[in-house]
Parts: sequence; structure tokens; C-alpha cells
Amino acid sequence: MSRLFSFSIFLILVLASCTAADINKFLESAGAQGPLTQSEVSSGLKEALVQGISKGADKASVTDGFFKNEMIKILLPEDARRVESTLRQIGLGSEVDRALLAINRGAEKAAIEAKPIFISAIRQLTIQDAFNILKGEPDAATQFLRRTTETQLVELFQPRIQESLNEVEATKYYSDIATTYNAIPLTNRKIDPDLNAYVTNRAIDGLFKLIAEEEQNIRKDPLARTSALMRRVFGAQD
Repeated sequence: MSRLFSFSIFLILVLASCTAADINKFLESAGAQGPLTQSEVSSGLKEALVQGISKGADKASVTDGFFKNEMIKILLPEDARRVESTLRQIGLGSEVDRALLAINRGAEKAAIEAKPIFISAIRQLTIQDAFNILKGEPDAATQFLRRTTETQLVELFQPRIQESLNEVEATKYYSDIATTYNAIPLTNRKIDPDLNAYVTNRAIDGLFKLIAEEEQNIRKDPLARTSALMRRVFGAQD
């Protein structure tokens, strides 16, 4: 067995046991040469997704992070949107606006709580998945994360959303609107006063959009790759 082959086997075994931080230190000190290892690809993609959710959650959780971002702004639930003009005509316009703002404030307050939930899911990404994702669409990693974790994320995120909606009184504002409208005689369409499931799904949808945006930045822009490991993994695809 040649010395070069023996060293390559040793290097792969060492990298497979390292954390992303360890690999970054190694790459910075030794330079990045040779083919990508499975461990590098897996760790690099996880770093990119963690960076994506961290930046996405930070953007979404500031004041107006949802409300003034047209890409992720949460509108009224569909049944309320269908009768919104009627609500405004009967003098509930200011209440509608207040409920709409409170819904987005609730999502903003809960967004920061999503970060550890998403990161825990990201850690489950396997080496087998990583190579396929690396060569996939610009949002392939985000699509995979959504496909494999969304059910769990909804379950874990719903309590945070409910707490936030209650805290900003979005539940009360929206319930008042629904109750008032539903009490009108001869209205064929009723408004469901339950906000939790709707806002949870819209908030998670918004966060995935922000993650996808950051993933595309990392794939396209070398300056968005904030570590040696990401520069090596994604640079190999340029």
C-alpha cells in the first residue's frame, strides 16, 4: 500500500470524526487540496443551512420582519380575506388592520424561537443526502429540510406561536372580528376564529423562504460563504 494511499485513508478517517469547527481550522491552516470528502460535504451543507436559518430567524424576528417584508408577510386567513371588504363596510376596518398587524407581530416574536428547532433538524442531515443536495437546485437543501422536517417543526413550533399570539393579543383581536361578523344574520360564510394552525404554517413557510434565499446566496456569491469549509464545498461547484 503506497504512502499516499495510506495518508488519504488516514485523512478521511480523521475528518469524519471532526466537527465543522475542527475541519475549518484544518482547512485554514493546511489549505484545501484534493477531492472533497464525505465529511466535508455533509458538514459544509449543515453549516450553510445553520447560517441560513440563523440569518433568516434574525431577519424575521425584528419589528416588521414579517409585516413589512412582502415576501413573507402574513395576510388574514382565507375565510376572512373573502369577506374583508364587508368587514370594512360595517365599520370593522380598524379592527381588521389591528388584527393583521398583531398576527405578524406574533410571528415575529416566535421566529427567534424557531432557530434551535430548525438547527436540531439540520443536524439529522446524512452524508448520503449531502452529495445529492450539493449538486441539486439552488434551494435543494432547503427543499430537503422542508420535506423531511416540516411535520415535526409544525408540532414543535405551534406552542411558541400560540404564546406569541396571546402576548400581542392577536388571538383576541381576531376572535372579536370573527364573533362580530358571524353574528350578522343571513351571512353564508363564517370566519373560523382559530388562528394558531394558520399562523404557524405561514410563519414556517416564511422562514423557509428566507432560508432558501440565503442558500442561493451561498451557492452564487463567494462572499456569502463565511467559513473555509463552505468556501471549499461550494467553491468546488462554481
